[in-house]
Amino acid sequence: MSKKALGRGIDALLKTEKRDFSSVIEVPLDSLVVNPYQPRQDFDTETLKELADSIKQKGIIQPILAESKDDGKYLIVAGERRVRAARIAGLREVPVIVKRFTEEEKLEIALIENIQREDLSPIEEAYAYKRLIDISKLNQEEIAAKVGRKRSTVANTLRLLKLAPPIQEALRKGSITPGHARALLMVEDLEKRKVLFNRILNKGLSVRQTESAASLFKKKVDTSKNKSLSLEKKLTPELKDIEQRLIDAFGTKVSIKGTNSRGKIEISYFSLDDLNRILDILS
Repeated sequence: MSKKALGRGIDALLKTEKRDFSSVIEVPLDSLVVNPYQPRQDFDTETLKELADSIKQKGIIQPILAESKDDGKYLIVAGERRVRAARIAGLREVPVIVKRFTEEEKLEIALIENIQREDLSPIEEAYAYKRLIDISKLNQEEIAAKVGRKRSTVANTLRLLKLAPPIQEALRKGSITPGHARALLMVEDLEKRKVLFNRILNKGLSVRQTESAASLFKKKVDTSKNKSLSLEKKLTPELKDIEQRLIDAFGTKVSIKGTNSRGKIEISYFSLDDLNRILDILS
């Protein structure tokens, strides 16, 4: 089944309907340097070996896309995976199309190339979107149009960056799935989120089990908040009277939280002088 074209596509970025292979040159592998905008951090060894075997038999069908550097080297814009496989295959040179690109185009092309193969991890994709937004100053909807994604997809992927580094690393390595990650984001309390994350790893919770646990965590937090609000709202007439007398005595906001048997008093101050004034009254 053919894949749907993403955004403008690499051909559109090259500003040509048909790639001009007459401009292809042979470049030594040692002269090619990695694109710092490459979103993919992990290259699967097995699939690289399969590609290397194919290159040995058929050569590199699609040239590498690169930009010339001042030091005589060539920056890989698209095709790092092919370059890695070519090294494994024992090639010394590879076909390259050399063009000039803006910083935004370098990242956009690298991102589109990887998304088209659908082998970027969700975290790698999230960081690529963020970097593209930082460089281009475009909003999520405009970024989505560029890479051929729905705005909601881009937004949900970017939300993964709110997860703690250990959780991001687990997602990048495949120890947890995007479904697990989205369920963890339901838990706003960071400590409780960490507890649930460890439970996923140690007990092998499914996505559905994680969602149920996250809902329980959220329900407990909401219940706790409601109890707190209930205590604040249900002051007895005696406590309301005492609260007002304290406000009059200290000349500032005073809150009583609790019941006739137990609770706490909060006295607000709004400057160091105000605090010293309150201390003088207390002493």
